[in-house]
Amino acid sequence: MDNEKIYAKIADSLVKDGYLVMNDVFTKEFCNTLLDLAKDERGFKKAGISKDEKLHIDSTKRGDKTKWLDGSVDVEKSYLEFMNSLSEYLNRTLYLGLNYYEAHFAIYDIDEFYEKHLDAFKGSKNRVVTTVFYLNENWNKDDGGEIVLYNEDNNVIKTLTPISNTLVVFLSEKFPHEVLKSKKKRYSIAGWFRVDKKI
Repeated sequence: MDNEKIYAKIADSLVKDGYLVMNDVFTKEFCNTLLDLAKDERGFKKAGISKDEKLHIDSTKRGDKTKWLDGSVDVEKSYLEFMNSLSEYLNRTLYLGLNYYEAHFAIYDIDEFYEKHLDAFKGSKNRVVTTVFYLNENWNKDDGGEIVLYNEDNNVIKTLTPISNTLVVFLSEKFPHEVLKSKKKRYSIAGWFRVDKKI
């Protein structure tokens, strides 16, 4: 599937359902190269949570460590270019007014999780669309680490095993979600299309 068809499918799903799960977006080689970068682990920091604009560490709510993609490595640059082109497509077709995309690698060690949360609160005017891309090879349901998507009535609508080359896209302020405890090391890339100004 070429990129334009992928972008069209994402846009259609955002309008219809508000979310999309897509498999086999990139080549296996591309995914493995991203995974190798994540496994290096240099530059990763314990992720924080924010409340009232103050960022702090709270391992009872969130256990992952993260590292921002900066495009300094070719495969990172290609991933960001793919997402920036998606941003342009969504602006052109859905008039979302997206200004930029940001993303970080996330690693969950054994027994780590992220409690249910929203990526953007209604009216916050920053994150509009969330993306999660999984990098885990040979992962099965017994390994845990699923992402659970809820609707606005707090009912589960999707429970997804974090299998390599799976892309999840959803409206940031519409879908609370959580990451369940992982039984082995779990790798992903989380990203957001934003409408605020890049600092």
